[in-house]
Amino acid sequence: MSDAGLIGGGAGTPRPGEVSLAHNGVLFLDELPEFARNVLEMLRQPLEDRLVTLARSNMTLSFPASFILICALNPCPCGFFSDATRECRCTPAIIQRYMGKLSGPLLDRIDLHIEVPAVPYRELREKSGGMTSSEIRQRVERTRAIQQQRGFYNAHMPSRAVRKLCELDEAGERTLEMAVRRLGLSARAHDRILKVARTIADLDQKEQVSAKHLAEAVQYRGLDRHYWS
Repeated sequence: MSDAGLIGGGAGTPRPGEVSLAHNGVLFLDELPEFARNVLEMLRQPLEDRLVTLARSNMTLSFPASFILICALNPCPCGFFSDATRECRCTPAIIQRYMGKLSGPLLDRIDLHIEVPAVPYRELREKSGGMTSSEIRQRVERTRAIQQQRGFYNAHMPSRAVRKLCELDEAGERTLEMAVRRLGLSARAHDRILKVARTIADLDQKEQVSAKHLAEAVQYRGLDRHYWS
């Protein structure tokens, strides 16, 4: 996909791209590292501002782009890196080059990085006793209602509200400090972790963000730069 197809533009009068067509919805990008790096980098503005601005010599147009971004990718070109049952034939240089298309600033703007390992056959076939879709929906709606009472959802939490609404106890401060040092997190990733931890606490119906909530949020940063070093 070209940058104009994803972000918008084109010859003549600029037209909205996929990020604007997904406004108030979901944009799913499969095989993320297969996109050109310069195209992926153009996602940074809409993810940050929820808006796309296209400047031309005779006009400047803005398109709305508030969407939920979901991406999928293999851990390496062959897909078997870290697989316990199949051998990966990619060299470290190949894996580094493959994942190098995902820059740190782009990953900083994605809240959750979750590794999904292959499911063993027995687990695939067994009947799960987990929550039903209806129960999950009720839990999500209850959590959204908590956030609506604050005047915004956690993903859109203003920077000035982060310290107030994501206040940590002593154990939480130690957990966050350790994560920032070990993962080399940026200030933006630091705030993203706090917002995710706030959401986990809301799901748990807790007023205070605890070290437990923060530790879970840190676990969702699996694609940060040092993971692939």
